[in-house]
Amino acid sequence: MLTKIIVLILYVLILLLIGIVASRRIRNISDYYVGGKKIGFWAVAFSARATGESGWLLIGLTGMGAMAGLSAYWVVLGEVLGVTISWFLMAKRFKRKSDAYEAITIPDYLESHFKTSTHRLRAIAATILSVFVVIYVSTQIDATGIAFESMMGLDYYWGAIIGFLIVLVYIFFGGFVAVVWSDLFQGLLMFFGLVLLPVLMWQGMGGPQDLLSQLGAIDPKLIDPLGGNESGLMNLFTILGFSMIGLGFLGSPQVYVRFMSIRNEREIDQGKWVAILFTLLTDAAAVSIGVLARIYFTDAGQDPTASLGIGGADVLSRATEQFLPLTLTAIYIAIVLSAIMSTVDSLLVLASSAVTRDFYQKIFRPKAESKKLTRLSRWVTFTMAMIALALAMGLAYFSPERQVFWVIIFGWSGIAACFCPVIILSLFWKAYSEAGAIASMIAGFVSVTLLKFVVQPMEGIGAYLDKLDVLAPSFAFAMICGWIFTKLFPKPSDQPS
Repeated sequence: MLTKIIVLILYVLILLLIGIVASRRIRNISDYYVGGKKIGFWAVAFSARATGESGWLLIGLTGMGAMAGLSAYWVVLGEVLGVTISWFLMAKRFKRKSDAYEAITIPDYLESHFKTSTHRLRAIAATILSVFVVIYVSTQIDATGIAFESMMGLDYYWGAIIGFLIVLVYIFFGGFVAVVWSDLFQGLLMFFGLVLLPVLMWQGMGGPQDLLSQLGAIDPKLIDPLGGNESGLMNLFTILGFSMIGLGFLGSPQVYVRFMSIRNEREIDQGKWVAILFTLLTDAAAVSIGVLARIYFTDAGQDPTASLGIGGADVLSRATEQFLPLTLTAIYIAIVLSAIMSTVDSLLVLASSAVTRDFYQKIFRPKAESKKLTRLSRWVTFTMAMIALALAMGLAYFSPERQVFWVIIFGWSGIAACFCPVIILSLFWKAYSEAGAIASMIAGFVSVTLLKFVVQPMEGIGAYLDKLDVLAPSFAFAMICGWIFTKLFPKPSDQPS
């Protein structure tokens, strides 16, 4: 335990040092939210990927690999496709437009793009962003508590609070610069930690052997890449549910604000290969860790939750303790925290910008001084973090049987369904109107909520929607609503004379 504590302290000290150094570069609100738009491609690529993956990657996806088997690799395909499309087809367009608009937040971009004469679009975007970001942050804090509990034997609630305080301190002082620099450091830890572990597990299990036969002996469904359901339609929904998770990379604000911050378009050409390689290797490694752990720790016919935790939440902790020496196990605790905190920090800065920049400054106090806004941003960050912490505590208390993978995906889906269709249509459809954008955001918000809490619990159709999950149908519904309302309420220049 002492070794784990020492490594954790060193990790925290590095993060605090990053926050202190970064704070010296914060001179105005643009520095606090987008680093003055001077961030290099290595930092942006690692930050975008670390933010996009989160504790979902190390705790959720490893657990899903153990529970679902080979079908979980559809997640890898979906994520790689989503990242590839985002960096190759969307990043430069978005960077060019956001620079032309001098935007430093997503609502900034939207209001400038649609040349709106009111603050209605900004207010709706900022409100939805604030709600789902706080929900998403709460799921990450929840994952922090689980990580401390499973890997250090610390009480869940104390673990969540400690992780929360660590990330809050360096964001409070360093803002976006601290977030990106810490994400680069944490992303490197995540990358090497995830890629190394399945190799060590495979060697520790005896090297070349018929792993598929062993996995099939536990449950034949685990070696069926289609999901192993008797219904072909259910298999289709399973594949779509896993692979469509990658839709969230096509415009999610926490990812696209990094394209705002990058130094220039040439840096995007260099960063895209870093981002794609990171996604492919880390996601494939995470699923592989889960699959190998299921084989090693679970006897044929045994309930997997007995040895791997609910939803496979203990997969990573069990694997590191079994196959790594104590010092490396301690480092993996830092790696898990890196995955979680790299997302929490980005989301908190994003939520703070929605309140401070998009509500307070742009709507109520347009002449507010930059120094005052920067100070306010820090306190807004603190307040929203406290709300997220309270939600995480409530989630743990009222839903002890939750599965980390899908709980985190709900927060991710909410942000993605509300904003990705809007970003896509604004970049590729000139006729897209403000009314269409508002309709898309509201449709995504309502659809995610209804599908999750009303449709999925239903008998019959609910089982299929549970496999498909909420992102893909909500995404499609938001796109359709955006098209319909643009046709009904076109841009003034597109209206017939």
